[in-house]
Amino acid sequence: MASKPLYIQMFSIHGLIRGNNLELGRDADTGGQTLYVVELAKNLSRLAGVRRVDLFTRLISDPRVSEDYAQEIEELNEKCHIVRMRCGGLKYIRKERLWTHLDEFVNRTITFIKRQGEVPDLFHGHYADAGYVSRRLARYFGVPFIFTGHSLGRSKQARLLENGIKPEEIERRFNMRRRIAAEEDVLKHVDLVVASTSQEVKTQYGQYENKDDPAYAVIPPGIDLDKFHPYYMDNQPEHPQHDAQIFAQAYLQEELHRFLIHPDRPLVLTLCRPEKRKNISGLIRAYGEDADLQAMANLAIFAGIRKDIEAKEENEREVLTEMLLLMDRYDLYGRMAIPKRHDSEYEVPALYRIAAEKRGVFVNVALTEPFGLTLIEASASGVPLVATRDGGPHDIIANLKNGILVDPNSSGEISAAIRKILTHSEEWKRMSRNGIVNVRQYYTWDAHVQFYSKRIRDLIKSGGKAAASRRPAIGRRLAALRYFLICDIDDTLTGGPKRDLEKLVEDIKQNRDNVGFGVATGRDLQSALDHLKANRIPMPDVLIAAVGTEIYYGEDLLVDSSWNTRLSHHWKPEKIRALLADLDFLTPQPEEAMQTFKISYFMRPGKDRLARIHKLLSDHKLRYSLVYSSERDLDILPFRASKGKAVRHFSRKWDIPPGHILACGDSGNDAGMLRGECAAVVVANHKPELEPLRESHRVYFARSPYAAGIREGIAYFQWWKRAGGEGAS
Repeated sequence: MASKPLYIQMFSIHGLIRGNNLELGRDADTGGQTLYVVELAKNLSRLAGVRRVDLFTRLISDPRVSEDYAQEIEELNEKCHIVRMRCGGLKYIRKERLWTHLDEFVNRTITFIKRQGEVPDLFHGHYADAGYVSRRLARYFGVPFIFTGHSLGRSKQARLLENGIKPEEIERRFNMRRRIAAEEDVLKHVDLVVASTSQEVKTQYGQYENKDDPAYAVIPPGIDLDKFHPYYMDNQPEHPQHDAQIFAQAYLQEELHRFLIHPDRPLVLTLCRPEKRKNISGLIRAYGEDADLQAMANLAIFAGIRKDIEAKEENEREVLTEMLLLMDRYDLYGRMAIPKRHDSEYEVPALYRIAAEKRGVFVNVALTEPFGLTLIEASASGVPLVATRDGGPHDIIANLKNGILVDPNSSGEISAAIRKILTHSEEWKRMSRNGIVNVRQYYTWDAHVQFYSKRIRDLIKSGGKAAASRRPAIGRRLAALRYFLICDIDDTLTGGPKRDLEKLVEDIKQNRDNVGFGVATGRDLQSALDHLKANRIPMPDVLIAAVGTEIYYGEDLLVDSSWNTRLSHHWKPEKIRALLADLDFLTPQPEEAMQTFKISYFMRPGKDRLARIHKLLSDHKLRYSLVYSSERDLDILPFRASKGKAVRHFSRKWDIPPGHILACGDSGNDAGMLRGECAAVVVANHKPELEPLRESHRVYFARSPYAAGIREGIAYFQWWKRAGGEGAS
């Protein structure tokens, strides 16, 4: 029996990603990872066993970048699309500043999944931020997820410290603590880590506490062999050059001639982003300190795309400025080319072939290199390599047998390796030929996606770690539901005759396929769970606890981390407690009533007491929400928190129209969800503070109290019938 064709969702969050003419090297977010994920998505979609591949990234509408990045859906082929989601506004911001917005990305992806009516078979996150997103989606929907780190926080942090950057500066620029914590969490829960080399698994993932938790698959990436073909095949029948390729070659030749006195000499070429890890300064020093090398070859550095160095990010500006200073120090004018731009579609492939035609060398002496896709591209074009021995190049050169590994911190070792290749023509030919032949054996996309497909099919068949939970995934249920019943617990669901509650519970169970069930309570989580169990109330699909400051889903009680992120904004509980400590009419509630986002007091009614509290907190420019109920309980919450706001958040996240939610309550802390856009039921035993709601046509005041009042309201709104179910009226 043939297996079901797969639907795969991949994530690369930063946004500077499109189907054609990728802006590789534009900034730190547009390196080899960008090309890899696009090519992986395209090539996977061409497999007969794959039905659809969606690559999710951030939607950007910003005059500083191409309008291509504002297109919501970009079709790469009939089975493959780039899907752009709004996250953190519309302006382009570098990926290190996106961490606080990732929960928004999760929520928008959930909405996308629900609206299309299809849960994918697999999530695949690329880089730490996408790992964070994939991990949460996988938990909701109960499907496997895999992770490709591309570069890892611990390795980057170590390099930055070695370069003398202070820990506080690293944290300010790269949000490193949050990134590493996310990577540790991903490794603990991921089903499979895809790495490019065995060295990456051993020395980079090996730095993590949770390194032994995941399974690993070493799958070297492929390259487009039509684009990166051998230099001697230009204008051959199988590779006829069209106008764009001819123009690209001519443009690059002209650019090099503009910089170089002797442009026909062999070319020492590097192509990378202007980032300190790439060690461009180390290559310039190696070249500048070797007069013999300068006499026999030119140096060409294509360090990203730039118009004005002053307009670049701080770290890129430092690298580019140092390039110019070193060029001046070693007086390399006429021997060193530093063009300001190149495109990935035609100019980069042409550049490799120009270097090969000139009998040159491609150099990558990064301080560490997780993989090194440019090494593969250069090799396929026929250029021998000199590469750092730290990272992926170790495996690449072992496979291709077309270059020399060097210590990236040794100028003498770098220049000696380059000279050795340039001065031995037979050695150059051997390495050039080895690279061309062996790339086709080890680094094709066909081989990559076949291996990838086999591993993920085995994973999906087993169910991955998600299969460890025997419960159905709550995300699948919530994605299928269109109607909800959400009730307060105390004095709404419970407190009345037991028989009335039993009838309501039976109705809820009978209509479970069509109507979701939720509770919204002032109780903390454990107290709510204990009370539900004691009253034999089924586990809700959504549990809003602690007066709307906590949201949990399903029997596994999955925490809605996006709600926590939202509430954290401008929340200063210590300052609030300090300011209210001297008010003698406030008595702090027991410690168990206190939550991360809830400060609770006992307070009897009194003249101007609420006004005094408001004035005191407002005078100190604090943002908060104050809920007073039952003439006794005072809760101070983040200004974004309440039962009503939590219900609205839930409604947006799971794409359940507010008019499809029936909210039921009895007191002031229910008012927010009762007065909103939802249909609402106020039970007969309600507190006086809800009387103003009688003016709303959306609110039904039941004549019966407690659970009987809820059932009366359900009958009034014909809720079971509206949702396509049945039950007592």
